[in-house]
Amino acid sequence: MSAWVSSHGPKTHYGLSFSNGYSWRKQQQFAVSHLKNFGEGKKTLQNHIQREGHFLCEAFKEEQGHQFDPLVKINNAVANVIGTLVFGQRYEYDDIQFQTLLRMSAESVYLTGSIWNELYDAFPRVMSRIPGPHHTIISNYRRLAAFLKEKIEKHKLDWDPREPRDYIDSYLAETEKRKYDKEAQFDMDNLALCMVDLFEGGTETTTNTLRWALLYMLKYPQMQEKVQEEIDQVIGRSRLPTMADKASMPYTNAVLHEVNRKGNIVPLNMSRVAIKDTTLGDYFVPKGTVMITNLSSVLHDKNEWEMPDAFNPEHFLNADGQFRRRDAFFAFSAGKRMCPGEYLARVELFLLFTILLQNFTFSPPADEEPSLNSQVGFTQAPMPFKLCVLPR
Repeated sequence: MSAWVSSHGPKTHYGLSFSNGYSWRKQQQFAVSHLKNFGEGKKTLQNHIQREGHFLCEAFKEEQGHQFDPLVKINNAVANVIGTLVFGQRYEYDDIQFQTLLRMSAESVYLTGSIWNELYDAFPRVMSRIPGPHHTIISNYRRLAAFLKEKIEKHKLDWDPREPRDYIDSYLAETEKRKYDKEAQFDMDNLALCMVDLFEGGTETTTNTLRWALLYMLKYPQMQEKVQEEIDQVIGRSRLPTMADKASMPYTNAVLHEVNRKGNIVPLNMSRVAIKDTTLGDYFVPKGTVMITNLSSVLHDKNEWEMPDAFNPEHFLNADGQFRRRDAFFAFSAGKRMCPGEYLARVELFLLFTILLQNFTFSPPADEEPSLNSQVGFTQAPMPFKLCVLPR
């Protein structure tokens, strides 16, 4: 991602991930407000996710009990949720253009964690002349941005400021409101880059979290049974789960929190910049210093977690079996620059995971032991794996 931004020279301050100062604050506030307005106090977000959960279940049923890799189907479902919120459209799981974009996006996120990208950021002039995967990152992001710019242009043709349909419509209205506030940078170029950040960030992380969740259910079938028992008791099998059910499902909630902790999707978080000279512990940090937060050190701290190296939902349950919050749970980072899509991710993970476990029992292919090994790019994802689904 940093390679994409760096390739634009003077626009390194654009977007949500790599901008700073006044512009970042206004863009961040707007994005968080939009995601919450379309979810909190309304059923819009919940309905979108429930509908996508139905399509995902239908796609799983098409496998007819044969083993398959769930990555593509889950990726499509998650991308459709954020896509509906950002540009107001979902795609069928066999849409060739959308599949190509999702593959490019996943490839770029993986390569962003490679040494090639680190070298490009450190020596952009030299690396721009040397062939390698860093050029793939840039070209992929340009194609994704071009796709999103097409959505923007189409929205302009039938935009009604009184009836915002999605992030683009809301952003267009904000652009009108802030046309004299140049420092806020509400313009079409920034809209496209903010959309890249939201779409990619909202797809890659949630996709891999759901993959980890299913993989842990394969590895620990007794935990899968406990989740399904709770689903049957609270929801049953005749209606869709809602967010109102979450408070009555402490074990399912604990399992998902432990998936986030142990899956550790973004172990090194996003880079940060010190805005002034400061002291951190025994270290002096000069203004302008780029800092990287090691979230793994907190999520696996033996002083904070009873069994830091094990997958243990009991970390989030008290002696009475009720859900308990943990101060060391920083899966979505912390502070002013914590993940803007945290609310969306929590709703999406709970509803999709619960819908899947309500409808299916998951098992590994015959005579295969699920592996919890990971592949690390910018995000930490499970190694490719296959599963079998049995309708309940």
